[in-house]
Amino acid sequence: MAFHIKNPETDALARKVAAVKKVGLTEAVHSALAHELEREREKPSEIEAWIKFARDFRATGNPEKALPVDKDFIDSLYED
Repeated sequence: MAFHIKNPETDALARKVAAVKKVGLTEAVHSALAHELEREREKPSEIEAWIKFARDFRATGNPEKALPVDKDFIDSLYED
């Protein structure tokens, strides 16, 4: 099955990778695509990323320095 790279910049990148790795174009493209798929699989899901963010954010908090959340504070959020 033939695979044609129509974008000149992409073709040049594929040729550079092939030259650096001393492999053919097909192997260079295959290796790059396999590597990219592996990177995508290793990335945390969006949910996992938000959970990590929430945990990290919570870990930086200091209840001793927190502002009181009383009626005056809540009312101040809505004042013009």
